[in-house]
Amino acid sequence: MIRRRLAVAALALGTLLSSPAAWAESLADTLVGAYRHSALLDQNRAVLRAADEDVAAAMASLRPVLQWAASHNFQQVDGAESVSTSLDLNAQMTLFDWGRNQLAIDIAKEQVLATRESLVAVEQDVLLSAVQAFLDVRSAEQQVALQENSVTVLTRERQAAQDRFDVGEITSTDVALADARLAASRAGRAAAQGQLEIARESYRAAVGRGPGRLDPPPPLPKRPASLATAQDTARSSHPTIRQTKRTVAAAELGVAAAAAERNPIVTGSVGLGTSRSSGDAAIGGVATRRTQDPSTLRAGVQASQTLYSGGRLPAAHRRAMAQRDSARSVLLNVSRQVDQSVAVAWANIDVARAQIGAIDEQISAAQQAYEGVREEAMLGARTTLDVLDAEQNLLQARADKITAEANLQLAHYQLLASMGLLTVEHLKLGIPTYDPSAYYNAVRNAPYTSTQGENLDRVLRAIGKQN
Repeated sequence: MIRRRLAVAALALGTLLSSPAAWAESLADTLVGAYRHSALLDQNRAVLRAADEDVAAAMASLRPVLQWAASHNFQQVDGAESVSTSLDLNAQMTLFDWGRNQLAIDIAKEQVLATRESLVAVEQDVLLSAVQAFLDVRSAEQQVALQENSVTVLTRERQAAQDRFDVGEITSTDVALADARLAASRAGRAAAQGQLEIARESYRAAVGRGPGRLDPPPPLPKRPASLATAQDTARSSHPTIRQTKRTVAAAELGVAAAAAERNPIVTGSVGLGTSRSSGDAAIGGVATRRTQDPSTLRAGVQASQTLYSGGRLPAAHRRAMAQRDSARSVLLNVSRQVDQSVAVAWANIDVARAQIGAIDEQISAAQQAYEGVREEAMLGARTTLDVLDAEQNLLQARADKITAEANLQLAHYQLLASMGLLTVEHLKLGIPTYDPSAYYNAVRNAPYTSTQGENLDRVLRAIGKQN
């Protein structure tokens, strides 16, 4: 009998632990889910891999180009037929271009580094959206519970008003007021439940699954000692600033590349060809069939330079300088925007803290006032409307505190994001992260051999498993 009870208890415990609603989901779990299931991150990882291939394409310009060509022709003229077949193998390579191709490689590398920073910025956006979705669901659940409690309290108040009306202590107007406030509370409960459903759908979109039972948020992240320190950190760590710096570097190289377009270029070529031709020919009045099989080997060096382009090359040079100046201005503007976002998040933290302190005092006073008004109403010194107003003031104060606490949590994570620190690595979520260098290292030398191709296949399979 005892063994049977233990077995039943173990089965019940296993069912409880396997149920999705049996365990609470922390904010860290939410962030991990968002990171692993974000289609936006997958999209930008593919954009980064495309940028990696630009480096491979630029690197290929330093290598020879090998091509083959084959042709087969038939011709008939005045009854005489001829057939020719040819096969050519050609190799061409840039021997010297005064750094033009190397500049193209350096530009592609800077663009890769800029795209990597863009991926970090997207990661921050994904994680911040997950934080907001988590806090929104938590707040909505608390608001629903608060409205449920309000309906319960007002139901009791309405019944008390009816009892007092039955004994002639109050008029039907007081009962009508209680009915109206109870109906309004029920409408507020319906609105809160609707907001909860909206918050759950936002959570599903941000994390890739619906929310379960959510844990309270963890302790607030530690913020820097001062606003100036936070802004200094942001200027060196924020991915948008780092991305823009790489864009400026690429623009600087673009000016040099535009100037190099005016330089000469030296190329070398080697070719091997073979052909076979046959045709009818008349020799001594007798038609005969002649066949030729010549082979050729060609090699040469060519040098060329544009002496006059109609103004195209100077215009391209000036355009590159204008793009460089534009990139520098973007960097200055981005730095100012990051400073502003840090200051705004910092101010939001201070405001939320001050609000919570004041609301705590408001709740304490409203609770005391509500209890006092109820006692006085029972003695006939207060009206039903006074009791309902006191209850509404207490309800609003508690609702405001829920909002202020969520705003405080969100402001701390917004500060981390504005400083460039809202990443899986900095938050120490303890999960494998996407390695942006793995694919780059596999393709940067423009692989073409079987061994390099196999290494690239392994990287692609690993990326597919991570996605």
